[in-house]
Amino acid sequence: MAIQGIDLSIIWGVIIAFGLMMYVIMDGFDLGLGILFALIEDSRERDVMMNTVAPVWDGNETWLILGGAALYGAFPLAYAVILEALYLPLVLVLAGLIFRGVAFEFRFKAEAHRRHVWDKAFIGGSIVATFFQGVAIGTYISGIPVVDRQFAGGALDWLAPFPLLCGVGLLLTYALLGSTWLLIKTEGMLESRMRHYSRPLTYLLALVIVLICAWTAWIHADIAQRWLAGSHWMRSLLLAVLAVGAVVMIQKALRKRHSHLPFIGVAGLVFLGYLGLAISIWPNIVPPGISLWQAASPPSSQLFALIGALFIIPVILVYTFWSYHVFRGKVKVGDAYH
Repeated sequence: MAIQGIDLSIIWGVIIAFGLMMYVIMDGFDLGLGILFALIEDSRERDVMMNTVAPVWDGNETWLILGGAALYGAFPLAYAVILEALYLPLVLVLAGLIFRGVAFEFRFKAEAHRRHVWDKAFIGGSIVATFFQGVAIGTYISGIPVVDRQFAGGALDWLAPFPLLCGVGLLLTYALLGSTWLLIKTEGMLESRMRHYSRPLTYLLALVIVLICAWTAWIHADIAQRWLAGSHWMRSLLLAVLAVGAVVMIQKALRKRHSHLPFIGVAGLVFLGYLGLAISIWPNIVPPGISLWQAASPPSSQLFALIGALFIIPVILVYTFWSYHVFRGKVKVGDAYH
């Protein structure tokens, strides 16, 4: 919908995409820590890993809430259809996030001989939440059947090979975000171990990205057209070259023992994948057949919500920047839990 030349639906689409991208990157690395937790046995190193995100992990999830609330307010039809189609995966995501969140707080309060229980909850919650986020994304890309503005699929449509591969891909993505985050925040043996893990994780993630792209083009002729028809292949080639460049940058930065560049490279790779997803489904908000404008709420509702968002989003950005600034620097063994 447009008001005096301003297309509110596109503005809200950008806001939702921005919020979800921020969530994937920022909550991705602390979910990645939970995935990597299974590879670390030393309790002191596990303490350090949790302390690197203890001051910020709950704030990172603000972006998910923003994205969900914006979808509900600006595109209620899309909200209803997507949630009905992805009900079970999203319930499992929430269950995983609950276990992960409870483990954060209870682990430091537990007696030493019981701490392993909360370690397992942290690992399990992180893996479950991450995997089913990926399954939800894969199901979304596969397309959601809609008839008469109602979800027309089955409750287990998500239980298919392509969404499950996307779940594995997101596990690798978050694990790599977590390992490169620890290069920034830790030192000594833990940092060296994360540098060692980051190299194969980068190659595995690149392989899964190639598989997902090839599979998507194979099963969806319309998406293949958006990638390759006419001059679109030049845009796709540019994205592919930038993705290869990001992988090369990550590996080079790891060899030269940079602390920040590997994480920046992984975040860039995630952004390129996110941009590729946007190109693949545009202008639909519920693939393959419901566009932004078909799913939009009335212009007055979008405008009213946008006024509030213009106040809230800068506050979230300032708070996020300030919290990371205050808790910058390396975390050492023995540092207190924040």
